[in-house]
Amino acid sequence: MQLGTADSEPGELVTGWLDVTDLPTGTSERLPVLIAEGEDDGPTLWITASIHGNEVTGLAVAQDVMTDELAEEIRGTVVCIPNLNPAGLRRNARTSYYDDEDPNRYFPDPDAETSRPPSVQQLINERVYDEFEKSADALVDLHTAHVGSMPFVIRDRVLYGEERTESEARELADGLESLVDAFGMPVVNEYSAQEYTDQNLQRSTAGAALNNAGIPAFTAELGGHDVVEEDTRAAGVEGVRNVMRELGVLPGDPDPAAVGPDAPVEYPVKRAVHPHTETPGIARHRVEAGDVVSEGEVVADICTPHGEPKAAVESDHDGYVLGRMHGVAVYENDALASMAVRDDGDLVVPRDADGFDSE
Repeated sequence: MQLGTADSEPGELVTGWLDVTDLPTGTSERLPVLIAEGEDDGPTLWITASIHGNEVTGLAVAQDVMTDELAEEIRGTVVCIPNLNPAGLRRNARTSYYDDEDPNRYFPDPDAETSRPPSVQQLINERVYDEFEKSADALVDLHTAHVGSMPFVIRDRVLYGEERTESEARELADGLESLVDAFGMPVVNEYSAQEYTDQNLQRSTAGAALNNAGIPAFTAELGGHDVVEEDTRAAGVEGVRNVMRELGVLPGDPDPAAVGPDAPVEYPVKRAVHPHTETPGIARHRVEAGDVVSEGEVVADICTPHGEPKAAVESDHDGYVLGRMHGVAVYENDALASMAVRDDGDLVVPRDADGFDSE
C-alpha cells in the first residue's frame, strides 16, 4: 500500500510523509505516516490522532500501537497518521494557525453549502478524507478531553436518507457498536441530532468517515490534554489492539476488561455540555470526573471573589461527570462540566435536505 511517501510491502512497517499543502515559507506541510502490512490479506484499519495539537495522549497511543513487530502479527493493513495537525503541535495548541478555528470541523459534508472557497484547513482535511475513504474498513480517531477528564469512547449516531437507507444505517450502526464495545472504555453516545449538526460534528474526522463515507468510525477521548497520561496511554494502546482483534486484523478475541475504566452507570448515556450557570462568579465544584449524579443534585457552588455564596448549580439530568471545564471564573450561561446523561434516543436517525430531523 502507498500513502504519500510511505510504500509498504507484506510483512513490513514503513514510515513516510503525506504532503497536504504548501506553506508560504516554501516548504510543504506534511503529516507523518506509518503503514504496517501483514503477510496475509485482511481488513484495513486507519488510526488518526492529534487533530487538536495539544491532545498528546492520543498522539502517543498512535505512535506506540505501530510497533516494529506489528506487521508480523497482523493480517491486512494498519495505516496510522499520529498527528493530523502539525501546526497545532508546533505551538502546543488545540487549533492550527491557518485560521485558528477548530480543525476537526472541516471534513466533507454533502449538505455543506458556502459561497466562499475552501480554507486551507478544509483542503487539508479533504485530502486526508480522500485517502481513508478509498481504503479504510474502519477508523479510530484518538483525542483527549477536558482537564482531568476520565477516558471514554464517543459513538456517533448513524444517519439515513440520501446517503443510505434506514436498513443500511442500522447495519452500519451494528458494526460500529461491535468496535466501540471491543475498545473497552465507557461508551457515550454523541449529542442529540440537532446539537450534533449545530456543533458541525458531522464534519469531524469520525463523523465524516461514518456518515459520509459509510466507514465504521469512532472517537476515543483519552483523558486530559497537554501532557501524556501514562495509564491512559497504556489502556489506549490495548483498546486499539482490541479493535484490531474485533476486525480480525489481530488474532484472538478482544478483552475489553483489560482496558477500563468501567462505566459508572448501567443505562445508556449521551454527551452533554452541562450544567450551565446563570450566575457569574467563582465556581467551586462539588463533583469530579467519574462521579455519578442525579437530577436535582447540586454539582457546583458559585461564590463572590470574597468567597461569599451566590448560587448553587444543579444537574438537570441523571448521569455522570466526564470532566470539568477549565478554570473557575465563570460568566452568565457558562458551562461548568461535560457530562454523560441518560439517553433514550435512537442511535439511527433520519436526515432530510435541511439537516437532521428532531429525535
